[in-house]
Amino acid sequence: MSSIDPAAWLRRYHPVDDKAPRLICFPHAGGSASYYFPFSRAVADSGAAELSVVQYPGRQDRHREACLTDLRELARLVVEAVLASDDGRPVSLFGHSMGALLAFEVALQLQERAGLRADRLFVSGRRSPSSPRSESVHLRDEQGLVREVRALDGTGSSMLDDPDVRAMILPPLRADYQALETYRYAPERRLAIPVDAFVGDSDPRTSVDDAGRWGEVTAGDFDLCVLPGGHFFLVDQWATLAGLVGGKLAGTGRIPL
Repeated sequence: MSSIDPAAWLRRYHPVDDKAPRLICFPHAGGSASYYFPFSRAVADSGAAELSVVQYPGRQDRHREACLTDLRELARLVVEAVLASDDGRPVSLFGHSMGALLAFEVALQLQERAGLRADRLFVSGRRSPSSPRSESVHLRDEQGLVREVRALDGTGSSMLDDPDVRAMILPPLRADYQALETYRYAPERRLAIPVDAFVGDSDPRTSVDDAGRWGEVTAGDFDLCVLPGGHFFLVDQWATLAGLVGGKLAGTGRIPL
């Protein structure tokens, strides 16, 4: 029996019919569960799925908890929460930026152990783990971290002008970047489920080619969808994204290229 409390890890903002599939969402580096509130509402309104959003330790109501700097360990704990909350409904995963890589590792760990297996993986704003790069953002000083956030045009980046806000936001951001940048993918660990990738056409960190290589990490079907916008293209595209993801969950054909 797992000691994990799924209520500490998974947020449900818009419960829907208990026959609807579950879609578990993973925030970006430095992000929190509330980022997905508009997506949860849009998906729930369509009736396509019920969102459960992962709340990482070290932010919002979990701000007193230590942040995790090992992505595989973070994934292991999320897997325990997902298994503990299993109610027999199909489960798919959606992650943006760092959340895409974490969702991928969660999908792998679910596949590699007895229990629940994800039906589908949606990844957004992140290059494939088969395209590794050497990066060290987590080793930068405070101003270096702030520059990275602003380069990505992160939502609320102007708030980082406030020293008190920086003191609250930067520690979990640094921890997330450490987890992201120290993760190493083993090519023999391949998924067996469909993967759908989304990318903004002007994302400064993830090219269309990089996003297209997600097809290399699964033996299942793969689709790529390019949408207008930069790294955080989602903010202006929640309704569109909800329609595309909902269509996939309902099995209504391929994502348009």
